[in-house]
Amino acid sequence: MKRALALSLAMILASPAYAAETLRYVALVDNGKEAGHQVVTTGDDGVTHVDYIFKDNGRGPELKEDYQLAADGTFTRYHVTGTTTFGAPVDESFGRDGNKTWWKSTSDKGEQDVAGTALYSPLGGTPAGFSVAFAALAKRPDGKLPLIPSGTLSTRKVAEAEVTNGSQTRKVDLLAITGVGLAPTFAWATQGEPSQGESPRLFAFIFPGFVQLIEDGWASNAAALETRQKQAEAETLLAFQQRLAHPLKGTTLIRNARVFDSEHATLGAASDVLVRDGRIVSVGKAGKGKADNVIDAGGRVLLPGMFDMHGHLGRWDGGLNIATGVTTVRDMGNDNATLQQIIAEEKAGTLLSTHIVPAGFIEGESEMSARNGFVIKNLDEAKKAVDWYAAHGYPQIKIYNSFPKDILRETTAYAHSKGMRVSGHIPAFLRAQDAVGQGYDEIQHINQVMLNFLVDDKTDTRTLQRFYLPAEKVADLDFDSKPVQDFIAMLAKKQIAIDPTLSTFEFIRQRAGEVAESYAPVADHMPPDIQRGLKVAEMKIPDEATAARYNKSYLKMVEFVGRMYKAGVPIVAGTDSIPGFTVQSELEWYVRAGMTPAQVLQIATWNGAKYSRTLNDRGSITPGKLSDLVLVDGDPTRNISDIRKVALVLKGDTAYYPSEIFDAMGIRPFAQPVKAAAP
Repeated sequence: MKRALALSLAMILASPAYAAETLRYVALVDNGKEAGHQVVTTGDDGVTHVDYIFKDNGRGPELKEDYQLAADGTFTRYHVTGTTTFGAPVDESFGRDGNKTWWKSTSDKGEQDVAGTALYSPLGGTPAGFSVAFAALAKRPDGKLPLIPSGTLSTRKVAEAEVTNGSQTRKVDLLAITGVGLAPTFAWATQGEPSQGESPRLFAFIFPGFVQLIEDGWASNAAALETRQKQAEAETLLAFQQRLAHPLKGTTLIRNARVFDSEHATLGAASDVLVRDGRIVSVGKAGKGKADNVIDAGGRVLLPGMFDMHGHLGRWDGGLNIATGVTTVRDMGNDNATLQQIIAEEKAGTLLSTHIVPAGFIEGESEMSARNGFVIKNLDEAKKAVDWYAAHGYPQIKIYNSFPKDILRETTAYAHSKGMRVSGHIPAFLRAQDAVGQGYDEIQHINQVMLNFLVDDKTDTRTLQRFYLPAEKVADLDFDSKPVQDFIAMLAKKQIAIDPTLSTFEFIRQRAGEVAESYAPVADHMPPDIQRGLKVAEMKIPDEATAARYNKSYLKMVEFVGRMYKAGVPIVAGTDSIPGFTVQSELEWYVRAGMTPAQVLQIATWNGAKYSRTLNDRGSITPGKLSDLVLVDGDPTRNISDIRKVALVLKGDTAYYPSEIFDAMGIRPFAQPVKAAAP
């Protein structure tokens, strides 16, 4: 103990003298609209205080962080408090005394003996943590920084840019950060001058198409930095695709596969499937002709590629989607320029990606607007948005929370006149039945459906009420009552599709320290930092009574999806959360809602193609269609959980082995690969 105290004292005494400093960052969305800030103040006592807030779409985190650093740049003391995006409390602390470290958050706690340099990795920290990591890494001769509780952080410079602020000029580096998460994180850092005692620190953190956090006064550089970052990321993404894609030239014969008939939700006897140049040629007994590639399915189940009908695509999502059997994603709201870039890269074959079906995002202007797609004020602007999406080949539009209710009917009619479907959230101060009456073809999210019975014309569902009201009130709903039965009957009669995203909405009942049931089956396959993050709760659940009520409400939402399906309401499977894995858990929830595994697989394939308007070339294993195929090492028509045992994915004329993709992302694979071979 004396040695530990002496070491601790030595580290403090060796720390440099501090000069008081304040750095302000602004968070920008939608081409320059300020949506938050980060203020980092370091006192002359060496203690740093961070005030961070970000609000978009009527929600976002608010955090206050305090920390002190040792001479090696790592935390000796750390504390953050505040609220998560959905209002759950954040209270996390860390301390170090010599080799002894300890931490406690609302989700976990632990102690660890650590010799030498290591940086605590907070669960609920602010972007100021980038500065701490960059400075600590700069002191490491090997360029690697051990993390607490686990992992190793490293960075690699991938680009450089010159930025200006009036007469000031500065060079900044784009760093690719690895060791946390499933893909590299990119951030811009100042270069620093070690000879003058300057360490690199965060200059800008940019999530392309969503938010730009940048030092105040330098915001005019944000757009150019985002463009440069996209270019640099493209090189890394191209290498990722080239390493994991296995092109299949000519013909490929898949022997001895049990083919799932998605149109009729039945599993056939073992047969052969011949594909050529990305298309299915025949299904049945193989002829005597010789194929260029042969895949021995060994009696495994062959499915059409699955659909995620509710994605918000990023350029790194393709790996998880493909590896879990998802070959098409319907993007339900994105920055238009970012999505157009992803579509172009997918078509060019430079990006590991699914096929993409875009839905055009239209929001109304308000203080709580989501800043994706087009944000409009009137009918003329709404029509111009529809025109842009129609001209770019979007088969549908998605309407959002702040959309002006007075122009909803005219907007849906105009979209229909262009041959487009209309779906979305329910605009504030309306109910789901009102939106259906004014032209909706589909509704996103089970909470938007349930709010039909919980709101009146004064309820502002742009706020967190759209989550807390269903959590509190659905438990008491009588599903056999006439209003509920009439609503279900209307949905069935009009064939209004429902995109429930049940897995995503399990967050309304998740408690801190617990892994949601949706992700429990995959948690122990994940890297340690991801496992830890899966225990973080988002909702404020203060006591056991509230937890019991929210749990009951959630399970009744699951039941409601089953009731809709049995009544003839079309269901589509979407995520709005972790790519790929959430599709798999979504299907499990549908089985618990009362559907058979085969019916659920039909939803993930046939329904996905039908309601994304791609049934002409996807959704079934039929001659002439794209050879988007998934080979499963198990029988998901009997046990839906076998859907995780994906052994091979064909996307057109390219084979992917999920075990390879998972290995590259630090995930323990779920099945051994089945590979194509020469005959």
